[in-house]
Amino acid sequence: MRLYVNIDHVATLREARKTDEPDPVQAAAAAERAGADGITVHLREDRRHIQDADVTALARSVRTVLNLELGAHAEIVRLAARLKPFQATLVPEKRQEITTEGGLALRKGDRRLAGAIAKLRDAGIRVSLFIDPSVKTIDTARALGVPAIEIHTGRYARTWRRGDTALKELQRAATHAKQIGLAVHAGHGLTYQNVQPVAAIPEIEELNIGHSIVSNAVFWGLEEAVRRMKHLVQRPG
Repeated sequence: MRLYVNIDHVATLREARKTDEPDPVQAAAAAERAGADGITVHLREDRRHIQDADVTALARSVRTVLNLELGAHAEIVRLAARLKPFQATLVPEKRQEITTEGGLALRKGDRRLAGAIAKLRDAGIRVSLFIDPSVKTIDTARALGVPAIEIHTGRYARTWRRGDTALKELQRAATHAKQIGLAVHAGHGLTYQNVQPVAAIPEIEELNIGHSIVSNAVFWGLEEAVRRMKHLVQRPG
């Protein structure tokens, strides 16, 4: 199980004062020292946290792999194609949302999304689609020709204390995706309290976790926060 650490909210803290600290590049280096298998950042169209300069600097400095989350916006796709992160994960965006609220609404005839996928793939970038745990949506992702998906775990994160329905949904989705040849990633809303049942799903090979790690870094320090999460995802219960 790989742990990719999302450092968006390091930049959120910086942008609250429009200053130069904390530095996402330093955060990425600390996460890697603590055992992160990759670094994830989301370059949003509204640039609310991560900035273009951050992605450029991280593309040079990250020693593991860089996973760039982005909407299918032409200018950001062009930037990704130029910087060539290891992986690009296409996600939905709404300017008014606080955080990503769900997976991509995939349609086979979506020319904008298909064009973004083609441009990223032609640049040699591994493409993943952030989608809900729906078998129909997974089949559409496969038809779009991507090698990987990231399953949105938001429903599970909201309801895990009240039962295992959402966890079973994740398990079914991951199993189906693996059976049709997709690499399976997962993320959104995962915390130190709820991550282990998701990490125990054998078909899932990568988790993207950010907010919980950065939040607890306030108390533990970033390296210790990453180490504790890494311990949990590698010893799922």
